[in-house]
Amino acid sequence: MGMTFTLATVNVNGLRAAARKGMADWLATTAADVITLQEVRAPEELLADLVGEDWTIVGEASELKGRNGVAIAARTSLESIDLEGVRRGLPGLTEPTHTGRWLEADLEDPLGDDTGLTVISCYMHSGNTEKPQTMIDKYAFLDVAMERLDALRADGRHVVLTGDLNIAHANNDIKNWKGNLKSAGFLPEERAYLDRLLVEGDWVDVQRRLAGDVPGPYTWWSQRGKAFDNDSGWRIDYQLTTPALGEKATAAQVDRAPSYDTRWSDHAPLVVTYS
Repeated sequence: MGMTFTLATVNVNGLRAAARKGMADWLATTAADVITLQEVRAPEELLADLVGEDWTIVGEASELKGRNGVAIAARTSLESIDLEGVRRGLPGLTEPTHTGRWLEADLEDPLGDDTGLTVISCYMHSGNTEKPQTMIDKYAFLDVAMERLDALRADGRHVVLTGDLNIAHANNDIKNWKGNLKSAGFLPEERAYLDRLLVEGDWVDVQRRLAGDVPGPYTWWSQRGKAFDNDSGWRIDYQLTTPALGEKATAAQVDRAPSYDTRWSDHAPLVVTYS
């Protein structure tokens, strides 16, 4: 039997606000079996009410009230995707600024290939070149994340790093790349981390593999000006996979809202189907 597994990732820009602005309509229509969420900004005990009874949800809240926060939700009706081995936070990174940014969950065998899958929901530091400590924090987090990704795949499991990585990897991942060469999110030093995974390493950027060498498709647009209407966006939300899982990705789409005023977040969900 051919099995498919659909995974979505979205920065919700505050889950309470997203729920208020119509996220439920998307939840009701998405084909996703599992959804990873970033910038949840709500305590874990509120998450279940905010996504509804069709979903089982686990989260890692930030120690900084009203900031950060990541979660992973799985369809309650699918026993094959019970969220097991839930692990909160990156080993060794205990400062409050690093909390609410990394959540792992193990799925036993979602693709029916006798291989477990670890799903990570990551909300990377955004960083700000005018505030040097924010960049120090971002690089510290990236350093530990690289080690953790190596460790997770050591036993041959499938691994997928999802979420808002707050880095556009290459020129076609950002509309105005020339104007952002000195901006946080597109600095050579930041992009080098994605090179380590995708160019020097064998991790797969599944959206890019499936889309080909085209501009975007973007997943985030600034609230300023007409960025959304002009599709002047950034591709900073990813699903990065170990090689065997990357080969199984058959379709990727960005669920971009039909209009500016129908958005429930400044990001759009990235939805990938694996078979």
